[in-house]
Amino acid sequence: MKDTTMARGREARHGDGQHRASVRLRIGPVRLRSEAAISTRGLLATGALVSGILLSTAVLVMVATRKLPDGALPHGLRRT
Repeated sequence: MKDTTMARGREARHGDGQHRASVRLRIGPVRLRSEAAISTRGLLATGALVSGILLSTAVLVMVATRKLPDGALPHGLRRT
């Protein structure tokens, strides 16, 4: 017996490897309706890319805000 649900008149099987999301938004006279679908592999790849971006940003911030020891500044630069 397959585990199925009805989603807006379409039959969706659980475990088919697709993740779906939809949103409806109404602010005053403006209406927005959006749907997205992504595979499990795509979701994992997106998560890996976002993790890499966040980790590299953290390293850049750490390097940019570190204090250098006295006398370690390149020639011509002054500490402010």
